[in-house]
Amino acid sequence: MSDSLKDQLLGLGFKPSPAPAKPTGPRRGDGQGARAAAGKGAGKGARPPAAGRGRGPRHDGDIDLAKAYAIRAQREKDERIRIEREKQEAARLRREAQAKLAALLEGKALNAADAEHVRHFEYGGKIKRVHVTADQLRALNAGELGLVQLNGRYLVVTAAVLAEAEAVFPAAVALKVDPDAPAADDPYADPKYQIPDDLSW
Repeated sequence: MSDSLKDQLLGLGFKPSPAPAKPTGPRRGDGQGARAAAGKGAGKGARPPAAGRGRGPRHDGDIDLAKAYAIRAQREKDERIRIEREKQEAARLRREAQAKLAALLEGKALNAADAEHVRHFEYGGKIKRVHVTADQLRALNAGELGLVQLNGRYLVVTAAVLAEAEAVFPAAVALKVDPDAPAADDPYADPKYQIPDDLSW
C-alpha cells in the first residue's frame, strides 16, 4: 500500500484527467483579470479581496517618522537659507563701510614718499610694516598718528581721522597706540625691534 491512490488508479487502467482549458478572455498584465474571474465563481462565503493586500500594514509610527524626517529636512533647509542671507548682508554692509571709509580718507593720508623708517605692527594675526619718517614714527608711538588699512595699503592718518575711520569701519584700524598703555603692550614700538630693509628672512 505504499503506492498512492493516483498510482493505483493508473495501474487499473484509469486515464489521467485532461488539463484545464486556458481562458480565452482578454488577459491583464497585472493578473487582476484571473483573480476577478475566480472571484465571480466564488460562493457567498468568499471573502472580498483586502485593499492594498501585498503592501503590508502601515503603522502610525511609520507616518510619524516620515513626518519627523520631513520637518527636520525643512528646518535644515531654512537654516542654510538664513546663514546664506546673513553672509550676503554682512558682505553688503562691509562693501558699504569700505566705500564710506574710502570717501573719508580721500586726501587725508600722510604717507611720505621719502620715508626711511620701518614701523612693524600686528594686524590680522600677522606682522605687517609701513614706511614712515622719523617724526611720524615718534608720533605713531605716541598715539598722535595711526594706521588704517584700505585696499591693501596702510595709510598714516591723524588720531582724529583714525577715530572717524574706526566709527565707520572698525576692522580697518591697523594700528592705534594708547599713549598710556605700558610699552610691553606694543613691543614693535621699541627702536631695537626695527628690522633693516636689507635683511633677508
